[in-house]
Amino acid sequence: MGRTLVLHPGALGDVLLAVPALRALRSHAPGDELVLAGQPRIGALLTSLGIVDRNVTFETLGLEVLFTEDDAPARLRDLVDGARVVSWFGTGDPAFVRRLRALAPGAIAASAAAGGARVWEHLIASIGGLSSVGTDEDAWRAPISIPPAVVAEGRRLLLDAGWDGAGPLVMLHPGAGGAAKCWTPEGFAALAESLVALAGVELVVHDGPADHDAVAGLRRRLDVPALALTDPPLETLAGALAHIALWIGNDSGVSHLAAAVGAPALVLFTEANLGWRPWPRETRTLVVSTGRFSPADVETVIDEAKALLGRRERRPIGTGEIR
Repeated sequence: MGRTLVLHPGALGDVLLAVPALRALRSHAPGDELVLAGQPRIGALLTSLGIVDRNVTFETLGLEVLFTEDDAPARLRDLVDGARVVSWFGTGDPAFVRRLRALAPGAIAASAAAGGARVWEHLIASIGGLSSVGTDEDAWRAPISIPPAVVAEGRRLLLDAGWDGAGPLVMLHPGAGGAAKCWTPEGFAALAESLVALAGVELVVHDGPADHDAVAGLRRRLDVPALALTDPPLETLAGALAHIALWIGNDSGVSHLAAAVGAPALVLFTEANLGWRPWPRETRTLVVSTGRFSPADVETVIDEAKALLGRRERRPIGTGEIR
């Protein structure tokens, strides 16, 4: 069995945008072990969801030496020995690329993003184009299946947070990696009040490591009850997403996770960042103003959210169900 090693130390959203390309790589060499060198929690997530076979911690490989010298650490040499290597890291430095290819002849060194293009399409093109992998596009844009044990753990997480286990649950994600990506807390509060007025709808607010200020801003304005999920492990969050009726969040890694596992998702973007929109066909994206409160945006988001809730069915998400 051969090995395909992918170097991608990016953030969660950036790595999830590479899922179609990772599937394409697997299709091109189905007998290879597919190994991701990335951030530990992201690598562990993709391994548990079956996107890659194994993950290694990027920072332990010593790749930084290739920016300055040819003498690579033994662990890195062992890992790339005989492997097909794809790097979405360091490719703007010609010296790094030259040393990487000396270490791993034939290594593909590709930029992780391209201005104006949809990023997931660019990543596929960077490994040889859409036609060279012999896979129908629909196959690598299909939602990620969630293992049953992960779905069950996600349900326990939601029940522990106070969900009754039956009513339709809408998950709000008011945070993001930067304030410029965040819709206003006033907008999320108005949305929450409108959704709670629908019969039976419960709200839960996701609060990740980078979201505490945004969540606090929403909580100060929120006049309706909402459950809380605070810093859940990514794998458990993926399982919880199998049980929700709708995800509404900013352009962020966890919004990409909701989209990737097939949860009904409405993701709020700025115009400038639309190239980073998720790859699943069913995910809805809307452009909103992030620097000021816009009543028109609130009306548009509420209308779209209600339409998505109105179309929901009891259908599989991974191995869970939308309720």
